[in-house]
Amino acid sequence: MLLEYKTILNPATAEFEEKKSRFIANVKPVSNEDDAIEFINNLKSKYWDATHNVYAYSINNETLIQRFSDDGEPSGTAGMPALEVIKRMGLQDVVVVITRYFGGTLLGASGLIRAYSKSSAMGLEAGEIVTRKLCYTLNIVVEYTLFGKLQNMLINDNNIIKDIQYGQDVELCVLIEVGKEEKLIDNIIENTNDRAICDLGEKTFITLGSDGRLII
Repeated sequence: MLLEYKTILNPATAEFEEKKSRFIANVKPVSNEDDAIEFINNLKSKYWDATHNVYAYSINNETLIQRFSDDGEPSGTAGMPALEVIKRMGLQDVVVVITRYFGGTLLGASGLIRAYSKSSAMGLEAGEIVTRKLCYTLNIVVEYTLFGKLQNMLINDNNIIKDIQYGQDVELCVLIEVGKEEKLIDNIIENTNDRAICDLGEKTFITLGSDGRLII
């Protein structure tokens, strides 16, 4: 299983025109190949009158699956360039469908590659690129007298404090990347003189925006 990967946050659409040909990119985050195929088929039905409905997707669900289709465009000029954009941007679990309405002017092989590459990139960027990290949820209970010191340590080490509850003691919910949990717990014990209670929860993927913010 991947510990970290990039994907897109939302379904999105981007469109542009090249020599009167209209290119419409639709993108969506997906978790499996069936979802990708369903998305592709739905768009083929929606744009049934289009000249081409090109697609590409990359899914890493235990096994990496990457597929594409030129849908009648010259071989290597449409689906493969779209997939190469996905790979170049380092994305997983995404599907791109690029619909083309022919405008009457041939673009040539190089022109098609540029157009489908541009369309793919525009769509993926519109979907907002995010990072998914596999993290543990670490619940910490600490006395008020130690809270400030512990909070500063967590922030200075770039840990993500998801939630703080103030009761008889202070309870913090911290998200820690898998593989870093033992070091963090050791640091907490050291900084609180072993007076904090730590409960390591289950692993889950969290989503971070391009600015590092936690997206719930």
